[in-house]
Amino acid sequence: MEQRKLYKTIENFSKQAPNFETTEEFLCYVMNQIINYENIDIIGGRLWKLSDDKKYYKLVEQMGDVQKIDPGYKLKVEKNPYFFLIGKRRSIMASETDFYLKKKGIRLYSATGVGERYKIKKDNEILFLFKYLIAFNGKKIDEELLNTLNIVSTTLSYILRAKKIESSIKENIVELEKASDIQKSILPEHALEFGNYEIFGISVPEKIVGGDFFDYIISGDNDKLSVVVADAASKGISAAAQALYVSGALKMGAEYNVSAASLIKKVNELVHSTFPNERFVTMFYCEIFNDSKGLCLCVNAGHNSPYKYSSASNSIEELLPTGPVLGPSPNQNYFTDSFYIEKNDILLLYTDGIIEAANKNFEFYGESRLKNILLQNVQLSPKEICEKIIEDVQIFSAMGKYADDKTIVIIKRNK
Repeated sequence: MEQRKLYKTIENFSKQAPNFETTEEFLCYVMNQIINYENIDIIGGRLWKLSDDKKYYKLVEQMGDVQKIDPGYKLKVEKNPYFFLIGKRRSIMASETDFYLKKKGIRLYSATGVGERYKIKKDNEILFLFKYLIAFNGKKIDEELLNTLNIVSTTLSYILRAKKIESSIKENIVELEKASDIQKSILPEHALEFGNYEIFGISVPEKIVGGDFFDYIISGDNDKLSVVVADAASKGISAAAQALYVSGALKMGAEYNVSAASLIKKVNELVHSTFPNERFVTMFYCEIFNDSKGLCLCVNAGHNSPYKYSSASNSIEELLPTGPVLGPSPNQNYFTDSFYIEKNDILLLYTDGIIEAANKNFEFYGESRLKNILLQNVQLSPKEICEKIIEDVQIFSAMGKYADDKTIVIIKRNK
């Protein structure tokens, strides 16, 4: 399951939940939904809560296909260094060390941290513990499950923090307007001509400010153009601040002429170390060159798959992720994909606010509609294609209740 779709699925679970009195009830509800959702390969789980004195984790609930243990069982922090590893990495897979759990037949487990992360000083070293741990059973314990756990943790932690903030403050319109001016300043001019290419981009925030952004970065010798589309998972001021930071980091990194994969890996480290753990960014980054061959290099960090339209075959190809989303985990590897853009070929880059725009029946605009409108308008200029898509999406979702930031960038080779 694509990471961005997984995030939205878990977020939707929370929106459908009634008003729970406690965080534990809310987490148990969502955990049960995840276990019973057929498109997520998780079959059971346990919820643990850190004690007030930070000395042990107590079992809150266990459900699904798990080996049942005594209700209220406690795991001492001092006897399990893996708890601090979770505090550092967010999600881990490890061999069980607790004698009682091993006796119950639990040899290998996967776990992820959720909610607040507490700073602990131990032997002159700064360590971290999450307030909640969820140990999940998957159909198989592998790297894909670990990435799933990171998304589960990131999504739930963001929701918990957002609820806390929403209960204590109201939006300050004056400050939002100032933030909007700042955000507009980081976006480039919509239209750009570069070599054999014509580019047009547009970003429409759902609120006064948003977490989407796009950018064009031209190399010092005018030989290479980097085009990026990104989406911060949160909304409002916090998302706008993250977008501003990531945009600046990309501009600075691009000056050093490192490989695309190395650049995105570095941005991931910066996002992970700079922002609260419950925030992440998806990004598509590509490089085109001022030459006649049409080479394009790209890295897709968990972003919606852009579309490459081939004029020769009148067909559309999806550009799949080449690495995980930015932020949740350090030391991630990203890989570069490559292809050629021929004359009249088109690249369509977008954020999920386009395909997940919903009508009054809560039906999504969807990928099929987006592909069809692209195919119907390939003869137009990038600006005209962008306008056609935005207009169609706005008409479709005019009576809908759910909306997100919307960003589109069209790259078309004309020569």
